[in-house]
Amino acid sequence: MGKLRGELRIATRRSRLALWQAEHVKGRLEALHPGLRVSLVPLSTRGDELLDASLAKIGGKGLFVKELEAALAEDRADIAVHSMKDVPAELPPGYALAAILAREDARDAFVSPRHENFASLPAGSVVGTSSLRRQAQIAARHPALEIRPLRGNVDTRIAKLDRGEYAAIVLAAAGLRRLGLEARIRSTLSIDDCLPAAGQGALGIECLAARADTAALVAPMRDEVAEACVRAEREVNRALGGSCTIPLGAFAEALDGKLHMRALVASPDGKRIARAEHEGAAGRPEELGQRVAATLRERGAAEILAALAP
Repeated sequence: MGKLRGELRIATRRSRLALWQAEHVKGRLEALHPGLRVSLVPLSTRGDELLDASLAKIGGKGLFVKELEAALAEDRADIAVHSMKDVPAELPPGYALAAILAREDARDAFVSPRHENFASLPAGSVVGTSSLRRQAQIAARHPALEIRPLRGNVDTRIAKLDRGEYAAIVLAAAGLRRLGLEARIRSTLSIDDCLPAAGQGALGIECLAARADTAALVAPMRDEVAEACVRAEREVNRALGGSCTIPLGAFAEALDGKLHMRALVASPDGKRIARAEHEGAAGRPEELGQRVAATLRERGAAEILAALAP
């Protein structure tokens, strides 16, 4: 493996949001380490290229990560910057999450040119989302709406909305804010109305597990609270099979020195939903995640997931 020579290379997807995230990390690192030269290595991923099929059918969100990990293994980059909701629950052997940064708003956003919220949409209105998690929760609360797949980067999705292909779409609030598109948010969905994906709103930095020098450089960017919450959420996903494609919502927050977490697993049509809620020690996030996952299984999550298996 190559050694850092006063420079650091960041592997990133080419989308505008991914580049914003990588530039954000670049700026933070340059401020932390004066004299360090930081450059971006933009890459195209399979997840970005295969826009005609649903993520659930082509291998899940891990398709956004694999090319970046290959760049680390081949010494074409030193770190990769990810949206944590896109990172599989278990990393391949030899890789490590060196830092999880302070979290943006984890909620989902309702985006529409003419309507304020779901309640104002006429029956039969078409809502776009690429997420089975969002689809299930919207269908459960608003069964009269038609939900259609929506792939592509944030700008592509908004362009489809503006062309009239959808009455409304649902996107992560954090991505819209990071791109300066906050004005497009007509309303923000409460955590109770739509549980976010595990890790939503948080950025993570991945490197090779053997690169202690790289990990030490990015360590000052770690946010302990965000890291504990995201680790707890990811453990629920891991304990239930680790797929990025299952309709799973999980959200942990630090309250009074403890972690409080809500999670659900749902059928895509929203007709079956298993929910769980627990709190636990902030220093043992995985333990909390395992308790939540066990309760979800007791309440029917395993049967819901089995019905989704190909």
